[in-house]
Amino acid sequence: MYAVIKTGGKQYKVRPGDVLKIEKLTAEAGENVDFDQVLLVGDDDKVEVGTPIVSGGKVSATVRLQARAPKVKIIKFRRRKHYRKQMGHRQYYTEVQVTQIAADGFTTAIHTSLDK
Repeated sequence: MYAVIKTGGKQYKVRPGDVLKIEKLTAEAGENVDFDQVLLVGDDDKVEVGTPIVSGGKVSATVRLQARAPKVKIIKFRRRKHYRKQMGHRQYYTEVQVTQIAADGFTTAIHTSLDK
């Protein structure tokens, strides 16, 4: 079973047990979070597409950690113009593990531990 969810302005295809790095959420490690914006839910033989959101759709996940991504270096350079500019950026992210996908007519769950 799989679902497509929307969070942080991006869409993710998830299955129970998947580990995702998503835009930062305000939750502590070990807490459960629910994603209500489910765009599609599918199984081997049945697919339900939302218009735009599946009614009764919910994906539950557990927060594993809050962290920052590796530094991205930004360099602006103009040749022969005596112009060079360097910057760096580290994006905050939240790592979550999907535990359950539920919608009208669909249900699946997985029991996981938070061992790192």
